[in-house]
Amino acid sequence: MKIMVVDDEPPARERLKQLIADIEGCEVCAEAENGEQALNQVISANPDVILLDIRMPGIDGIETAHHLASLAEPPAVIFTTAYSEHALDAFAAQAVGYLVKPVRKQRLEEALKVATRLTRAQISELARGQDTPSQRTHLCARVRGGLELIPIDDVLYFQADQKYVTVRHRRGEVLIEDSLKQLEQEFGERFVRIHRNALAATACLLGLEKTTRGAAVRLRDCPDSLDISRRHLPFVRKYLRNLGDTSSLGI
Repeated sequence: MKIMVVDDEPPARERLKQLIADIEGCEVCAEAENGEQALNQVISANPDVILLDIRMPGIDGIETAHHLASLAEPPAVIFTTAYSEHALDAFAAQAVGYLVKPVRKQRLEEALKVATRLTRAQISELARGQDTPSQRTHLCARVRGGLELIPIDDVLYFQADQKYVTVRHRRGEVLIEDSLKQLEQEFGERFVRIHRNALAATACLLGLEKTTRGAAVRLRDCPDSLDISRRHLPFVRKYLRNLGDTSSLGI
């Protein structure tokens, strides 16, 4: 069994590696100190199981697990956590593997024996049980056999086309499988609906312009102008006025 160890604390990673070395049939295939590193390595390392810390700076364990679940064949995930037994009741109810720090060899062996793949529904349950809302800081796309992480802050717009959504960001564009409805629900006021098939980043809105098709939205750092539907035009116009931007609003 190939195992990846992910924890932002070096002593915690060393302890887990030592325990794994003493378990027959198990080996450490990779280690990472945060979620981003783990996602960058997961394709090449191809672990069977990931021991994943929950509280980490940047991309935490819950968000990392969310991205892992989008893989065609995701590894099993066992969370490692410093939570109290009481707080772990919700984890147990969802049949999610977890280990309380400091991790004991016997508990690790038991968890590895019953390790199961984490479903999207289970990840959502875990997110709801956190002290703070779990909103992703990055999107994750499968590209050329690997994973590409896109910071939400870099996204200019989302545009739906059949079963995929194009993410246009400051460095290019990728396709993801999230629906526009899911993205709108998760990221709330950070994006505004401008068309039934498009969401634009509110922080990038510059103004509106007339086109041969009606009206379009101009975005900062983006050469594209996006069509805005008649249905959504009044709301976007009002939104821009509230921002104090009255340029190009005479349409």
